[in-house]
Amino acid sequence: MNLANWLDRTAVTAGASPALHLGTEVMADYAGFRDRAAGLARGLADRFGVAPGDRVALFMKNGPDYLVAFYAAWYAGAAVVPINAKLHAREAAWILGDAGARLAVATPELAAELAAAAPETPVLVAGDADFEALAGCAPVAAPAPRDPGDLAWLFYTSGTTGRPKGVCMTHRMLATMSLAYLAHVDPVSAEDAVLYAAPMSHGAGIYNMIHVLKGARHVCPASGGFDAGEVLELAARHGRVSMFMAPTMVRRLLDTARADGDRAEGLMTVVYGGGPMYRADIEQAVDWFGSKFVQIYGQGECPMCITALSRAEVADRAHPRWRARLGSVGRAQAPVALRIGDAEGRPLPPGEIGEIMVRGDPVMPGYWQNPEATAKTLRDGWLMTGDVGWMDEDGYLTLQDRSKDVIISGGTNIYPREVEEVLLTHPDVHEVAVVGRPDAEWGETVVAFVVPAPGAGLDPAALDAHCLAEIARFKRPKAYRALPELPKNNYGKVLKTELRKRLEEDGQ
Repeated sequence: MNLANWLDRTAVTAGASPALHLGTEVMADYAGFRDRAAGLARGLADRFGVAPGDRVALFMKNGPDYLVAFYAAWYAGAAVVPINAKLHAREAAWILGDAGARLAVATPELAAELAAAAPETPVLVAGDADFEALAGCAPVAAPAPRDPGDLAWLFYTSGTTGRPKGVCMTHRMLATMSLAYLAHVDPVSAEDAVLYAAPMSHGAGIYNMIHVLKGARHVCPASGGFDAGEVLELAARHGRVSMFMAPTMVRRLLDTARADGDRAEGLMTVVYGGGPMYRADIEQAVDWFGSKFVQIYGQGECPMCITALSRAEVADRAHPRWRARLGSVGRAQAPVALRIGDAEGRPLPPGEIGEIMVRGDPVMPGYWQNPEATAKTLRDGWLMTGDVGWMDEDGYLTLQDRSKDVIISGGTNIYPREVEEVLLTHPDVHEVAVVGRPDAEWGETVVAFVVPAPGAGLDPAALDAHCLAEIARFKRPKAYRALPELPKNNYGKVLKTELRKRLEEDGQ
C-alpha cells in the first residue's frame, strides 16, 4: 500500500495533464513528474543506498522539486521526514540524527548551513547538477511494496520537554486522511489546482496526495511562501484553486483583497486550521469572498482528521445557533470516534468540559523511538490530545483551551520551554518564563519575562542575538519584560496565567 502508487496510476491515466507549476509556468506533466520522482528514487538507491524502511529528510522551501523528492523517497520505499524550513540548521540537524536519516534533500539557501550543522549526513541540493543527474536516471519500474502500517511520513512536533517528538504517520493513516478530505472538505477533480503558500512540511503539503490521486495541478508560488497579492494573482490565473491557510493568513488575504477590490473569483476553497480563528475574521471573510471556507481540526498525531466544519456550515446565517457553531471546530470526521473525557478518560456528557480524545485509523501508532511519550499519549487506543473542549448535543466540538502552553503564531507552533531553555543559557538571565500575547495579525506573539542575573540588566538586543544563534528566527521573543522575580505557587511552579494577566492589564 505504497501511496506512491497514486502518482503511478495518474501518470498512466492522465500522463499529459499538467502537474507541477512554479507560479504560472508548467514545470512537468504527470508523466514527467512520475519519471523524475521514479528516476530520483533509483539515483537515491544507487548513490546513497536508500532502501525500503530508510528515512529521507526534506529541508526545503516550497517548490515543485519538493514533491519530486517527496515521491522519490516513497518510490524507493523510504519514509519522508519533512522539516520546517524556518528552523535553525542546528534544530534540523538534531531531527536528522534522531530520525536516523539516510540523507537530506535541501534547497540551495538552506543546504550549506545544514551540511555544516550535520556533517555526518549527506545533503543533496535540490535543483543543482547532481540532483538533476540523479532525477534523470532510468525510472524504477514501480514503487517499492509497503504494508499499510509501514512508516510513510515522520513528522516532528515539539513538546513541553523542549525536544521534538517524531510522530509516526503510516501509509494507512495518510490514505484514510486523504479520502476523508473528499468526504468532509471538498471534492477534487483534474480541473482543480492546489496552491502551496503555507509550508509543504506541514498542513499544506499533507493534502498533496489526494490531489495527486485526482490528477489536479500543483502550484508553488514563485516567492516560495505566502504573499497575499501573489495568491490572489495566481488564483485569478489558474482558477479553481484550493489551499490550506492558517487563520492569520486568511486575515491578511482579506485585508489585501479588500484594498484591491478583489473578490478572488479563481479561489475555490480555503481550508483553515492550525490555530484560533477569530469569529469576526471568518464572518468578514465569508462576507467578502463568499462560501469558500472549510475549517478542520487535527494534530500531527491525527493529521487534519479530527473534526471538520463544512463550507455550508461556515457560511450559514440562518440556523438559530449559527454563531455558536461558527465558533466551534465542527463535528467528528467519518474515520474517527471522538470523546470528551474526564481526568481518567471516562466519557463526559454534552456541555461538560474535558480533554478531547480521538481514535481511529488516522491516529498514529506512536512516537518514533519514544515509548514513554507514546504510553502517555495513547491510552487503550485513544489519543489524548492534550486539548480541552466540550461538545454540544449535535456533536459540534468547541475548543476551550490548550492544556499545554503552546503558542501559535502565524499558524506555527512555538513551544515556550524550548525558548526558555535557550534564554537560560545566556549569562545575564537568571530566570525566564515565556508566554503568548494575543496579536491581531499573527494570532499570538512571543513575550519573555526575564529575571536578570545579579548585577546584570536586560539587554533585548543581546538576548535576540543569542536566540538567533540557537533557534529559528520566528521563535524568538518579540518583547522582553524585566521582573525582580517570577510569580510562583507554593510548589514553585511559575504562574503563567498571572503573567498573561499582567500583559492584559498593561494593554501589552
